[in-house]
Amino acid sequence: MQKEKKIPSSFIYFFGSFGGILFGYDIGVMTGALPFLQTDWALQNNAGIIGWITSSVMLGAIFGGALAGQLSDKLGRRKMILISAVIFVVGSVLSGVSPHNGSLYLIIVRVLLGTAVGAASALVPAYMSEMAPAKLRGQLSGLNQTMIVSGMLLSYIVDFLLKDLPEAWAWRLMLGLAAVPAVILYFGVAKLPESPRFLVKNGHFSEARKVLTYIRNDESEIDQELADIKDTANAEAQAAKSTSWGTLFTGKYRYLVIAGIGVAAFQQFQGANAIFYYIPLIVEKATGSAASSALMWPIIQGVILVVGSLLYIAIADRFNRKTLIMLGGTVMGLSFLLPAIINWINPNTNPMMIVVFLCIYVAFYSFTWAPLTWVIVGEIFPLAIRGRASGMASSFNWIGSFLVGLLFPIMTAAMSQEAVFAIFGIICILGVAFTKFCVPETRGRSLEEIEEEGTRDKSKVAVKPEID
Repeated sequence: MQKEKKIPSSFIYFFGSFGGILFGYDIGVMTGALPFLQTDWALQNNAGIIGWITSSVMLGAIFGGALAGQLSDKLGRRKMILISAVIFVVGSVLSGVSPHNGSLYLIIVRVLLGTAVGAASALVPAYMSEMAPAKLRGQLSGLNQTMIVSGMLLSYIVDFLLKDLPEAWAWRLMLGLAAVPAVILYFGVAKLPESPRFLVKNGHFSEARKVLTYIRNDESEIDQELADIKDTANAEAQAAKSTSWGTLFTGKYRYLVIAGIGVAAFQQFQGANAIFYYIPLIVEKATGSAASSALMWPIIQGVILVVGSLLYIAIADRFNRKTLIMLGGTVMGLSFLLPAIINWINPNTNPMMIVVFLCIYVAFYSFTWAPLTWVIVGEIFPLAIRGRASGMASSFNWIGSFLVGLLFPIMTAAMSQEAVFAIFGIICILGVAFTKFCVPETRGRSLEEIEEEGTRDKSKVAVKPEID
């Protein structure tokens, strides 16, 4: 019998990572496209439309992530990634051929595109973690974050290279070129097998074993890994039967659910995406120069994000999760609050000061809140509620991303940028306080130990005297 040909792990991780690059590209590309679109369609004084066009991808992602989780359990991780890649291609091309002044058309198309963004953000890490050996899963969260920010940096570079084209062509090409990495992703993933975990959950045990022989070198460990996958699948099936949505906020789980969802929500409401989507417009408002001439700033932010994500991979297991996230949140909050304070004391301060502080914000965000949010969400939920609670945390994160993208241009049209960022700064400080008092430390602890802390918290609440 001819031995099955192994699929190189590097091939699997490359195309798993490529999903992150595609996700990041589509999130970042509007940063450079927006100044040209704004001029081409004369939207300079229409903050509401600008906000809707920018945030519509996140609106679609709210639904895409939820649908992908449900459908991937029926159709498979691999097939859903392929469907997402097709939607990426179609949505990107349709965005690039938008009719002139077709704001409603572009919003609808970007909502469609957002369903693929949300699906990719949920499916690609799940597929990679299910294909990787256990010893590598801890590194995949940091790797996925690196690929996402690399995709953002790639989009910023493409935007910069196209900036000298006529404005009507520039933004269309920027948006349309997102189809290229989507096509590469499709043909790459088409050569990959389905994940063994999905195959086991659907009773295809022999096929699951065959896939494991493709991607594991040690034959003696394949049967043990297959048995472990079966045990986990059975435990999750039992957990799904014994829990409901109401279970999330009752008993010992409530403390952990609030902690996980709270961290996911704070990550977005702290205002990071306001910088990533609108940095050229922020520079324009601060200096008076045209936003289309400020496209080097997104590249600087992108480089900071990539370097920060690599720094996180290097230090992730050396510091407690809470220590890093509280350090990051404190510096991020000060980076937003200090420009408002300095400008209040000395109104003649160089307006580029705010951009310098934004770079400091991005630097600390990149190795703290950006990756650690999803590490904590992945570690904090017990098996019985993990699926539902993780889905709800992801939804709250996308809702925050959508609202920040929608409201930021409206807020800056109504008040100074320093005041808007000061509001985000206060939210950052509240996020630090929330982490300190409401989030358990998860580094180096088992799920059982984390769950026990939730039980202790419940008992504390039970004996707490009521205030008349």
